Amino acid sequence: MKRLSLAAAVAALAFTAACATATPYQPATVSDRGYSEMKIEDNRFQVEFSGNSLTDRKTVETYLLFRAAELTKQNGYDHFRVVRRDTDANTRVIPSGAGYSPYYDHFYLNYRYFGPRAGYFYDPYRSVRYSRYSFYDPFWDGPMSYREQTSYIASAEIVMGKGAKPDDVAFFDADQVIFNLAGQIQRTAP
Repeated sequence: MKRLSLAAAVAALAFTAACATATPYQPATVSDRGYSEMKIEDNRFQVEFSGNSLTDRKTVETYLLFRAAELTKQNGYDHFRVVRRDTDANTRVIPSGAGYSPYYDHFYLNYRYFGPRAGYFYDPYRSVRYSRYSFYDPFWDGPMSYREQTSYIASAEIVMGKGAKPDDVAFFDADQVIFNLAGQIQRTAP
């Protein structure tokens, strides 16, 4: 039994550690963030990379560019042109602080309201505000403070081409992008 609880503790710790890291360079799934692409034409793709709140904007844009270069090489092309590029920030305010618990562990089930004969035990002369359980209010005892959490989604439409790269800043040589950015890419562990 002790081994089972130790295994459960190790699994919970691994899950917590996985949640506390930036989004690695990985394909996006339904439950996780990462890169995705959609083929529009034979040489035109919509590429997107979405990161969690621990992934900064620069990393999201770098991963997007790296995925565009990889996709270009996978389809047999030499260079790509960025037709449209956009980075969206999704900012939300979340509660934090000492008084907040997302599971409402301070909730007190008062049978005066919720019991099987709640109406029979109601005392209209006793004020709820002055009861001894008044500080256990799950709806009005809110968090002490708030913080902002921002996640970024970068997207681009690319057109791929063969041969020498044209002399224009909108064109990227796929081999050079892969070579130069490979050191900044954090992949998932196998």
